[in-house]
Amino acid sequence: MSAETLTSVVPDSDASSRIDKYISENFPDVTRSAAQKLIADGCVTVNGRTVSKNYRTAAGDEISVDMPEPQELSVEPENIPVDIVYEDDDLLVVNKPKGMVVHPAAGHCSGTLVNALMYHCRGRLSSINGVVRPGIVHRIDKNTSGLLIVAKTDRAHQGLAEQIKEHSFTREYEAVVCGRLKETEGTINAPIGRHSTDRKKMCVTQTGSKHAVTHYTVLEQYNRYAYVKLRLETGRTHQIRVHMKYIGHPVFGDDVYGTPQKGIEGQCLHARKIGFVHPCTGEYMEFESPLPEYFTEVLDKIKNI
Repeated sequence: MSAETLTSVVPDSDASSRIDKYISENFPDVTRSAAQKLIADGCVTVNGRTVSKNYRTAAGDEISVDMPEPQELSVEPENIPVDIVYEDDDLLVVNKPKGMVVHPAAGHCSGTLVNALMYHCRGRLSSINGVVRPGIVHRIDKNTSGLLIVAKTDRAHQGLAEQIKEHSFTREYEAVVCGRLKETEGTINAPIGRHSTDRKKMCVTQTGSKHAVTHYTVLEQYNRYAYVKLRLETGRTHQIRVHMKYIGHPVFGDDVYGTPQKGIEGQCLHARKIGFVHPCTGEYMEFESPLPEYFTEVLDKIKNI
C-alpha cells in the first residue's frame, strides 16, 4: 500500500538519464539506492509501465513513483557519553561532537544524539517532534560540532521554538573558509531553498525559498584561508555552508558545497555560542563551547599554507 504517488515529466535536459539517477535527483528525500529498491519492487512506472533500473529516460516521459507508507522507527536508548554543558528539569544544553547525527533517520537508526539522550534522560524528553526526534528543538549537521539545546518538557519546547521563530536566539558559529575575504565584516541576505536538480542540496534561489540572513566577521586572515565568526539571524538548512559558498568562500573541508580536504571529514564549522531566555524561569542564559581539537589542528595547518 502506498502513502502517495509522486509524478514527474522528464524535461529535454534530463533525457537519457538512468531512471534511478533521475528519481534520486528529482524526487524529495529519495536516495539512489532507495530508488533502485522502489524500481525492483514495481513501485515505479514510466508512461504507465514498469521498467528496470537500467531504463534511460526520454523527454516527455511521465514517471510515477508509488511511495510506500513510512515505517515507524523505534528509538532505543543507548549508553553513549554525552557532553552536558547545562541541565535542569526543563532543558539541557549539549556539546555535540563532529560526526554524530542528531536524530535517527534512514541509514542512521542508532548511535545518534537522540539515542544517547533517551538513555541519559530516561526517556524524559518533549514529545512535540514525535518519537524519532524527542526533545530536538533545532539541529546542527552531522559534521558540525558544538552547542544545541534540548527540551525535556513540551512547555520548554514551545517556548524555545517561539524564540527561534522570532529570531531572538543568540547563535554564533566559527569556521575556517577558503580564500581571503575583501571585507572584514558583512551581512549575507540571500534566500535559501532546495536545489532544482540535486534534492539533497540547498542553494540561494528565488524559487520556493525562505528568507535567510547570516552576519560574518573575520577573526584572522591567512594566505589562502580565513578564520571567521558567523551569527545566524535565521536558521535555514545548511545556511552557513550555502551562504559562504554563495559569496565565493566555502567552508574548509565541506564535501557538499566546497572541496573535500585530506585529514578532515566534512566542514570545519563549530557552533561556538548559544544564548536564549529560559522558557520557564525567564532568565537569559548564554553558553560557549571551546574550539574542539580538529578545529585547532586546521587553524595550525592553514597558518603555514
